Amino acid sequence: MTARKRQDGPREIADVGFAPPVGIPTGVEVMSLAELRERAAVRMVRVGLRTPQRPTFHHLITLSSGSLWHTVDFTGYALKPGSWLWVRPGQVQQWGELHEAEGTLVLFEREFLDPGTVAAGRVDDQHAPVLQVPDPEDAHALNVAVDHLALEFQALRGIPLEAHVAVLRHLLAVLVLRLSQRTAAVGSPAPEPGETFVHFRDAVERDFTRTRRLEDYAQALGYSPRTLSRAALAGAGVGAKEFIDRRVILEAKRLLAHGDLPASRIAAQLGFTSATNFSKYFQQRTGQSPIAFRATVRGRSAESGGSDVPGTG
Repeated sequence: MTARKRQDGPREIADVGFAPPVGIPTGVEVMSLAELRERAAVRMVRVGLRTPQRPTFHHLITLSSGSLWHTVDFTGYALKPGSWLWVRPGQVQQWGELHEAEGTLVLFEREFLDPGTVAAGRVDDQHAPVLQVPDPEDAHALNVAVDHLALEFQALRGIPLEAHVAVLRHLLAVLVLRLSQRTAAVGSPAPEPGETFVHFRDAVERDFTRTRRLEDYAQALGYSPRTLSRAALAGAGVGAKEFIDRRVILEAKRLLAHGDLPASRIAAQLGFTSATNFSKYFQQRTGQSPIAFRATVRGRSAESGGSDVPGTG
């Protein structure tokens, strides 16, 4: 697969879109990390692979040997054999050094799965754990599922294309559904969030660029601010206002890390009345100015240009 970036004027969030491999008109691709290294080396874009990326499709990564450091939304995760990393569309990721890792990368578009799998597999859940470490029994089932998917992906000949695509869809569904049952990071069961918190969380996701006031969410949802704060504390471990602020800061970091928009444009996108107010808000909550954060996250990679990178942009 070749990812493509679209740019207009100042470099905004450069969506890395899914492009199916030549001759394989599907919304899924399976490759080994060795293949990913080879593609990157051939295109001479190894540095670009390690720049911040914001793909429009899903990444599932699992290791068979070695180790890999992978950053998702500015949190670093250490992958070891048996662990799984799920990066969802819209999240900003950065690859670590690939030479010490062997494993499998599965890329897929949401639309490739049937609606029932999307719902049951929590495919759209931006709050689902990024890193999962299944117990040995689950790990074996997941390994069988991903090996079967990889084998079928390579076996285009022998059956009609329609049947091949249908098999890929079913096998990917098995993998996604098994992974989604591992609801907690590092493998321990996570409690289901309360209904009040889910309503609040969904409202914040929908409206965080419109308002940062807890009172507005309370009024819209028909709860008191205190009720929302208790629900957020139980569901996310922070108060409701802190939950709102964290979502705003996350989006600000994404825009800063993976784009060249000036602070004034980012401020407007996030609902601030001025760049000054946005900068103050950001500095108070992160300890850095927006420009300092952008420089820190990008480092020298900003000079690499970030041309096409196989598999991940």
